[in-house]
Amino acid sequence: MNKKNNVTEFILLGLSQNNQVYILCFVIFLFCYMAILMGNLIVIISVTCSQLLEKPMYFFLTCLSFMDICYTSTVTPKLISDMLAERKSISYTNCLIQLFTMHFFGGVEVFILTEMAYDRYVAICKPLHYMAIMSREKCNALVLAACGGGFLHSFAQFLLAVLLPFCGPSEIDHYFCDIYPLLKLACTDTHRFGLLVIANSGMMALVVFMVLMASYGVILYTLWAHSSESCQKALSTCGSHITVVVLFFGPSLFIYVRPDTTFQEDKVWALFYTIIAPMFNPLIYTLKNSEMKNAMKKVWNKNIFKRRKQMF
Repeated sequence: MNKKNNVTEFILLGLSQNNQVYILCFVIFLFCYMAILMGNLIVIISVTCSQLLEKPMYFFLTCLSFMDICYTSTVTPKLISDMLAERKSISYTNCLIQLFTMHFFGGVEVFILTEMAYDRYVAICKPLHYMAIMSREKCNALVLAACGGGFLHSFAQFLLAVLLPFCGPSEIDHYFCDIYPLLKLACTDTHRFGLLVIANSGMMALVVFMVLMASYGVILYTLWAHSSESCQKALSTCGSHITVVVLFFGPSLFIYVRPDTTFQEDKVWALFYTIIAPMFNPLIYTLKNSEMKNAMKKVWNKNIFKRRKQMF
């Protein structure tokens, strides 16, 4: 196939063609983005400034919060600015950059969620060996492996997009550059490309989701026979993890597991893993977590006290 490309920029059609809702959407998504930044930064600062950072679960939680900020920042600022723009365009190069960075941070987040499930499995099913298995060196290696896996996944998506020929039209029926909307615009038979996308994104998400559900199933089965306070605490923690997994993977599976077709509902489902999940993750992990709440109180009360002391 001889690649030809007559397109230098794409037009993003956005969430809606109704101009009357743009101001309302601008306010809503600006609030959501600020909530994402504030919530995840509070988690990062609270953990790193307390002794919780020494615990593997909170080390992974800090990495997850950082990935949430990076992941949503590849999409949301552009979405917000386009709400007030008359012409919602993105250059071909920036489109590919957005595709690569979004799938990179999203891929890293997927693997970190897997590592958090592994951490809970070891803590509950092999408690006597927990500190030996989940050493800081092991945790650092797992995070690096997650970054490597995210890079391989995003590079494959990027390579598929680079190989696509575009000769017009150039309107993307989405609010960001993703592989399926680009396949729809390509002036070639994209059946093989669609199968490769399913293998890279769809099957990866499906396999990881099944592994996560299986691991949490083993954990819940192990906890079922116990009724102590510590087991109830572990059960609450696993419940938070499962909620995050379902919130992130459910819409992702709906979009990437099926063949290379696009629906209007895809844009709504994409909001779940690009904006809604990163916004609710800090709440889900802190509302029922007494350790996190205590750490947040100590860190922020200490900082407020220092500021007041400096003022007087």
